[in-house]
Amino acid sequence: MERRAPLVGRDHQVGVVADALRPAGTARTLLVTGEAGAGKTAVLDEARHAVAQEGAKVLRLDGETATGPTGAAVLADAVCEVLATVHHDRFPAHLSAVRRAQSRGDGGELTLLATLGETLADAACQVPFALVLDGAERLPAPTASALQLMLRAFRPAGVPVVLAGRPASRGPAGAPDLAAAADHVLDLPPLRPDDIGELVGQRLGRPAEPALLAAVRRSLGPLGGNPAAVLSVLTALHADGGLVDLDGCTGLAGTADDLRLTVDAEPLRRVTAGGTDAAVVLAGLLHRAELRLEDLHSLIPACAALAADLGRTVDRLVRERVLTLDGDGRLAFAVPAVAAALRTLAPRRDVRPMHAAVVRTVAERLGPATTGACHPQLADHVAAAGSALHDGVAVPLLLAAAAKDARSYHPRAARAYLSALRRLPPNYPATLGVLREAAELGLGCGDHAGVLALGEPILAGLRDPGPSDGGGLEFATHAWGLSALHEHRSPYDDGAVPPAVLARMPRTAMLAALGGRYGIGPLTPWPATPQPASAEPVPDGGRRRDGPGPLPTRAELRTLAAAVGSHEELARAIHDLRGEERGEPAIGRLRDAAAYGDLAGALEAVLGERCVPAGDSTAGRYHAMVRDYLGGRWDDALAAARGIERRDRACGGPGTGRLARALAAEIHCLRGDLGRAREWLDLIPGTVVHPLVARARLGVRYWSGQQDAALEEAWHDVRRARDSGLLAGVERVLLRILEFAEETRPRQARQALEQLAALHAEADTAMTREALLVACGVLHGDAEGAHDAYLSAERRGDRHMMLYCCQILAEVAEEPQPWLAEAARHTHLLSLGRPGRALLGRSAQRRNVPLPRGRSAREGLSEAEVRLIGMVGEGGTNRQIAARLACSEKTVEQRLARLFQRTGKRSRVELVAAWLDGSLAGLGPGPDAAPGPGARSGPAGG
Repeated sequence: MERRAPLVGRDHQVGVVADALRPAGTARTLLVTGEAGAGKTAVLDEARHAVAQEGAKVLRLDGETATGPTGAAVLADAVCEVLATVHHDRFPAHLSAVRRAQSRGDGGELTLLATLGETLADAACQVPFALVLDGAERLPAPTASALQLMLRAFRPAGVPVVLAGRPASRGPAGAPDLAAAADHVLDLPPLRPDDIGELVGQRLGRPAEPALLAAVRRSLGPLGGNPAAVLSVLTALHADGGLVDLDGCTGLAGTADDLRLTVDAEPLRRVTAGGTDAAVVLAGLLHRAELRLEDLHSLIPACAALAADLGRTVDRLVRERVLTLDGDGRLAFAVPAVAAALRTLAPRRDVRPMHAAVVRTVAERLGPATTGACHPQLADHVAAAGSALHDGVAVPLLLAAAAKDARSYHPRAARAYLSALRRLPPNYPATLGVLREAAELGLGCGDHAGVLALGEPILAGLRDPGPSDGGGLEFATHAWGLSALHEHRSPYDDGAVPPAVLARMPRTAMLAALGGRYGIGPLTPWPATPQPASAEPVPDGGRRRDGPGPLPTRAELRTLAAAVGSHEELARAIHDLRGEERGEPAIGRLRDAAAYGDLAGALEAVLGERCVPAGDSTAGRYHAMVRDYLGGRWDDALAAARGIERRDRACGGPGTGRLARALAAEIHCLRGDLGRAREWLDLIPGTVVHPLVARARLGVRYWSGQQDAALEEAWHDVRRARDSGLLAGVERVLLRILEFAEETRPRQARQALEQLAALHAEADTAMTREALLVACGVLHGDAEGAHDAYLSAERRGDRHMMLYCCQILAEVAEEPQPWLAEAARHTHLLSLGRPGRALLGRSAQRRNVPLPRGRSAREGLSEAEVRLIGMVGEGGTNRQIAARLACSEKTVEQRLARLFQRTGKRSRVELVAAWLDGSLAGLGPGPDAAPGPGARSGPAGG
């Protein structure tokens, strides 16, 4: 038997309709109402299927064919048609009675309706059935009136009737209201956000990313809970190649700005019913700039006929609530996906002259500069007008608007600056000043993609050097390089910047070389410094005369680069910083960030308050991912990795999130999902040299059964990293080699320990010290050193390192049980799989003690478990919870089973009730506490 997909979010409504369709003593008339696409037909079909499984008979009237001059006669035809499908000896006589009444003609409508009612009632006595009529709003008015009269005056006894249609308020004026003939009216409300997530996951066949769900809801506005509209957007996304599957979830392959409906969607058909041309033009105008009602009058001199057509279209769409009008007269499409769909239709008119007409009307009255200062929103019209507007009007208006918006509305100011720069000649003094202002604005707001967009005018200025501009071009070039690093792109790629420029601007070459040390682009030698740092001019002079600007100086760039290398290199770089009287960098945070290639964290540690915001850049996202990884919030870290990957693919450039991919592979490896770990690693080119990539490759290859090859490649990666000067992070690769080699390859384990000691002597960081102490604990049973490593990792907030220390202490401490329990707690919180649990089992086996049988009642519930209980309490099904958590239903079932076992509750109801009445209060999330300060004696007092 065919398996039916469950109807999402309509369980209650299906139950109500099914009850109405079942044979009962008193048959009822039920009217199901809802907007177009709300799921009325789906609810009827689901209810019909449910009662049919019980043996009930449901006959369906066809409203589509109910047309004709006489409403009662057409209704009689429809009734006879459905009764003819039921085989019974007495039904032909019933049909003959209806046909006789129908043939009487003059004044016989009431008689015909009475006969219909009696016939249906008699037929139901022989064969019980229910009647269903879908699409009641499509019935012609005479037929709807006849149906209403029959149900009110000549109701067929014993025949349940279910009607479905849109609310009468949405129908044509004067149409009969069938609600007056119904015993009950059931309205289909919009689906809840959780239901939408389940619906999308059901259609895609896998969980949807929260970002995808949020983008779909934003694009639909008031239709965000409409199932048909949601599915229409998904269909359009699939057709446009706008979806990508990553890590078992589906997300957006591009930006979330232009999600559209399909061309056959009902909301779009309503908009184009009165003509397509004006609606398409309106969507094009509103896409690029604000449009107010008063602006429509500006179009009359340029195109009077179109202006009149636009006015009529606006009136109609506002009346139909397709367009909204705010208090300032601004127009907007209520459903952005409708506007996006309109923009895909072929326009018959060029909208650029219309944008120019809107600007020209105001500029001729006030002058360009005053217009820009008083009406900065017109800058977007200038940008959209292009060559249709003269530079003499456009440039002063754009610059005045950008200056006005710079402090209040950065995105529009950035667009205005960029549009002005595209019109100004390169290396003109005014051009370079604008270039600097635009770069400063972008850096200050964390808009690194916006700064990267300045590349064309920057390169034009570099190719044709002009007179000195006070450092504007140099500042913009350095800002461009810094923003490129924030977007994890190698600055000045493909030889775009001439070598003479790199020689003239030393920091430009340094920025290019810095990326490779943080996993961004290829590794290149550090450029030679032409003059001592003390002779470096004030880097960011100009308007910021009260202190250093936002760009790192040469000494600061050397410090950032030296953080991945030896202690001696870093000490020299910091000495130069002190000579510049810069603030003291946070060395510990800098070293930790360098080990993970976390550029945003490293910049924060060196520049302090001068550090520009990372914003929504790739570096900012990766910084959050590293924090989540270290803090044990691995589900959030994986979500960040997927976001970085989708952003990278949307930009269409070379793969940039290499370290994010490696960290995602590391998490999946430790959780035992080697398939997904390999998928992430396959995205990283084999030429990439970074300890984090080497660490992930070692784990995946070793646990995939390639032990010898994995260790051999890991040693090769260690040598490559050290030869390249990348010492930060190598200690974790060596520690993993030691972990894998300890039992069966003692020579390699000793070699790893020797190299760890040499690495610590060279780098001298908290992480190299921890790794060396843990290695000594593994090979020499040094419990005190392993406990010191645990405390150090705890201070840094590195939960995975804390777990590893606990596992070693369980082997070497005098009391293993407390450390085993602590390790088990970390293992559970990180959801580790076989590779992550292997050490725990080995530790217990070596000490001949049992593994902890799950967490005790004294230990706290994790934040994830508390969140899961909350979702259950909200009535979420496993499918809905899986959609919200971006995981599979099986995972939800497993987590609930563990919760039931741990709490002693036997059902979801008992679990939620216990949480609400406070009996689980003792299990709430608690602070992470180590077993105790005494590594050799276990917990305090033990």
